[in-house]
Amino acid sequence: MKELTSSQIRQMFLDFFEEKGHKVEKSASLVPVDDPSLLWINSGVATLKKYFDGTLKPENPRIVSSQKSIRTNDIENVGRTARHHTLFEMLGNFSIGDYFKEEAINWAWEFLTSDRWLGLDSEKLYVTVYPSDTETKQIWLEKIGLPENHVIEEAGNFWDIGAGPSGPDSEIFYDRGHDFNNLTADDPENYPGGENERWLEIWNLVFSEFNHKPDDTYEPLPNKNIDTGMGLERIVSIIQNAPTNFETDLFMPIIDKLEELSGQKYSDSKEMQVSFKVIADHIRAVTFSVADGALPSNEGRGYVIRRLLRRAVMHGRKLGIEKAFLHQLVAIVGTIMEAHYPEIKERQEFIEKVIVNEEERFFETINEGLAILNDWMTELKENDQTVIPGKDAFKLYDTYGFPIELTQEYALDNEMTIDIDGFGIEMAKQKKRARAARSDDQSMQVQQSVFADFQAESQFKGYNQTIIESKLTHIFLDDEIKNSLQAGEMGRVVFESTPFYTEKGGQVSDRGWILNQFNEVVGTVVDMGAAPAGQPLHHVKAEKELKVGESYTIQVNKSRRKFIERNHTATHLLHQAIKSAVGDHANQAGSLVNEDLLRFDFTHFGPVTAAELEQIEQEVNEKIWADLPVETVETSIKKAKEMGAMALFGEKYGNEVRVVSVGDYSLELCGGTHVKNTNEIGLFKIISESGIGAGTRRIIAKTSKGAYDWLAKQQDILKTTVQLVKAQQWQDIPDKIEALQAQLKESQRENESLQAKLANTQASDLFMNKREVSGVTVIVEEAQVKDMNHLRQLGDKWKQEGYSDVLVLGLVNNDKANLLVGMSESAINKGLKAGDLIKAIAPIVGGGGGGRPDLAQAGGKTPENLTKALEAVDEWINKKLS
Repeated sequence: MKELTSSQIRQMFLDFFEEKGHKVEKSASLVPVDDPSLLWINSGVATLKKYFDGTLKPENPRIVSSQKSIRTNDIENVGRTARHHTLFEMLGNFSIGDYFKEEAINWAWEFLTSDRWLGLDSEKLYVTVYPSDTETKQIWLEKIGLPENHVIEEAGNFWDIGAGPSGPDSEIFYDRGHDFNNLTADDPENYPGGENERWLEIWNLVFSEFNHKPDDTYEPLPNKNIDTGMGLERIVSIIQNAPTNFETDLFMPIIDKLEELSGQKYSDSKEMQVSFKVIADHIRAVTFSVADGALPSNEGRGYVIRRLLRRAVMHGRKLGIEKAFLHQLVAIVGTIMEAHYPEIKERQEFIEKVIVNEEERFFETINEGLAILNDWMTELKENDQTVIPGKDAFKLYDTYGFPIELTQEYALDNEMTIDIDGFGIEMAKQKKRARAARSDDQSMQVQQSVFADFQAESQFKGYNQTIIESKLTHIFLDDEIKNSLQAGEMGRVVFESTPFYTEKGGQVSDRGWILNQFNEVVGTVVDMGAAPAGQPLHHVKAEKELKVGESYTIQVNKSRRKFIERNHTATHLLHQAIKSAVGDHANQAGSLVNEDLLRFDFTHFGPVTAAELEQIEQEVNEKIWADLPVETVETSIKKAKEMGAMALFGEKYGNEVRVVSVGDYSLELCGGTHVKNTNEIGLFKIISESGIGAGTRRIIAKTSKGAYDWLAKQQDILKTTVQLVKAQQWQDIPDKIEALQAQLKESQRENESLQAKLANTQASDLFMNKREVSGVTVIVEEAQVKDMNHLRQLGDKWKQEGYSDVLVLGLVNNDKANLLVGMSESAINKGLKAGDLIKAIAPIVGGGGGGRPDLAQAGGKTPENLTKALEAVDEWINKKLS
C-alpha cells in the first residue's frame, strides 16, 4: 500500500476519472442553490439532481467530484465512533445516461488495486450485491475475477427513497484484519456487510435504472445512470493505517493544536479523546459553513452552526479551556484543506470573526444557563425532589446549547438525576418539527422523456436585440411534442433564435409577443424557462394558431426590459458601494432584479447605519451621473479571475463567461442584460434596509421612474403633514412637530402628577386592609389603577412607608392580568422571597414572571383568575413558614 496524504488521494481520484473522460466538477457550496428541499448539501449526487432528473443536460454526461457535505442526524455519535462526522467529503463518479455497470465496476477496481493508483491488496477487498442483480454478480466474478467467497448477496443492497429513481447497488469493503474484529466468530453480523469494525465499507456503486412509481411498481428509466460515493475520510484512514478516521492528516493537526491550547494529551484517556474528536469535527463543519455564507442563528442552517459551535465550546471546557479558542483552529483547517478548498484561507479573517463573536456570546449564555440550572436544583431540593424534569433538561439543551451529558454531570454533583425518558420525548418532538419544516432532503424527480433527447439548438440574441425574425422549431404541450398550438392553449415553444432573456442571476425573465407576417399578435410570452440542454423555452398563450416550421417576429417588451436593465446595472453599483461603506466582507447573498425594484442581500454583522446608507446612496448616484460606460467582454473563467472580476461563491460558471465592467468602478461576472451607460439609470433611491437572518442584510432600492414615483409619494405625504400640523410650508414641519411634542410632554407630566395623587389616595385605602398570616403582616388587594407603571408606584410607596411585611397587588388591564409582590427585609429573613411567590401564583392567571427577593412582578393572559391567584397567597405563606 502506498504512503499518501489526503490531498494526494483526493487529487488522484479526480485525475483517474478525468483520464476516463469525466468532467471534474468543483465542489459546490454547502448551502444549496435553488433547492429548498435540502437544508445542506449532504452528498455528491445532491448537487447533480437536475442532471439526474433530466431538467438540465450536462455538458459532459460523465462527471467526477469531491463534494463537501454535511449531515447532522447522528451528531450525538460524533467522537464516540470511529467514522461519524458532521462534515465529510464524498468522492464520486457519475454517469448521466452514458456508461453503466461494467465500466463503473471495472474502474472502481482499477482505481483501488492498480499500482499506479491506490494499490490496495485485492485479497482484502469484498463486495456485496443485490440478490436478484445477477448481472452485477457476474461482472465481479467473471470480469474482475473475485472468488465466490468475496461476493456476498445482501438484501439491503437496493437504493430506494420512495417515488423516483432507484436501483440495485454494490458496496465494496476492505478487510482490516482480525485485530479490528469486535465480534465473536459466531455473531450473525460478523461478515462483510454486517455491523462490525473489521470489514469497512469504502465505496458504494449505485446503478440507478428504475423509476419507483407512486403505486409501488417499478419501470425502467429512459436513461440508466451511475451514482457512486466513497468517503474520503474512510479511504484515508485505510491508506494511512489509522485506527479511526481521526488519526489521519485530515484531523491530527487540529488535535495537535488543541493539545497546545488545553495542555491535555489526546492519548491520556478514551473520554478525553471524545472531546478532542468532537471539537476537531465540529470546527471543520463550522469553518466550511461560514465560508459558504451560512451564519449562526436560531433557525435552519444557522441553528445547526450555533449548535455545533456550542457543543465544541462545551467539550473545550472539559479539556480545561475556559476562554474563546475555536477561532484559533480556523487557520489549521485552512492549511489542511488548502489544496482543494483555497476559499478557507481567502475568507479566514471573516470566518474567525464570526466564530469568536459567537464564542464570546455563548460564554455569557453558559453562565446564564448554569444559574438557571442551579435555581431549578435548589427549588427541587426544597420540595424534596431529586429528579430534574426532562422538559427542563431539554430547554437547557435547546436554548442554551448544554449537551445533556453536561446537565447530567452537574446533577450528579448535586446528588440528583435527570428524567432521560422525558428528555428523549422532547428531542423526538423537535426532530419531528424539523422534518416537517422541510420536504424530504433526498427527493429527486424522474426524467421527463419528452426532453431526454432534446438537442435542437436555440441561440440567445437578446444582449443587443429585442426584436428578431425567427423560425418556430418545437412546440411542447402537456409533455408532448406537437406541430401546432391552438388559440387559447398554453404551451412551451422553441425558436431557432430568440431575444428573450431567461431568468437567472436574479434578473427576471422577459415578456413580450409573437407576431405573424401581418403584424398581428398570435402569441403572448408570459414567462421563460430552460430545457435540460439550456435552450430557451417560451411559455406562450396562443392568441391564434402557432405552427412549427413557420417564421414569426418575436418581440420583447422593450419598455419593461429597459427598466429591468437600469435596476440590474444599479445592482452592480450598489454591490461595490456597500463594500466601500461597510467593508469587503459584505458579499452578495442573493438578489432580485425586476422592472419595479432591485433587492440586494449581503453578508454583514449588524444594521447598516444611517450615515453608511447615505454614503452608499450618494456614491451610487455619483457613478450614475458620471456617465460611466458599461461594457461586456466574453472571456475564459481563468482570465476573468485574473482581471479581478467579482464572482458569486457557490455559483457555477462555465469555461466561457461574461465580464461586466462599469467604468473602472465595478467588475463582475454576470450573464444578465445591462444599460450602455450609467446615465440611463437616471436616479437611485434606497427604500429600505433590514435584517433577514443572522449576519444577512437586505437593501431594497428603486431607479429612474420607480425612484421618481416613490419620491413623488413622499412629497404627497409631506403635503398632507403640512396640513395636519398647520405649517405654512414643508420646511416648517420639524419646528411644528417639536412644538407638538413639547405640548404632549407637558400634558403627560400633568397626567402623571394627577395619577400619582390618585395612587396616593388609593394607597391610603389599600394599605389599611392588612392581616396577619403565620406571624407576618400581609396586604393582598386588587388595585384600580391605570397600568403596571402605577402599580409599581404603589409598590414604591408601600416600601417607603413600611405598611406590612408582605404586599401582593393585582391589576386587570386590557384583558391581561398583572401581579406585583413585595417583601420586607424581615419577611426575607424568615425565608420568604418575592420571586418564589410570584412563580407560585402567576401560573394561575396564565402567565409567568420573576424578580428579586424583595420585589417581583408577572403578567398573565387569564385575568378572570386574578381573584384565585390573590386567594392563594395565604396558603403559600403558611406552607413556607409552617
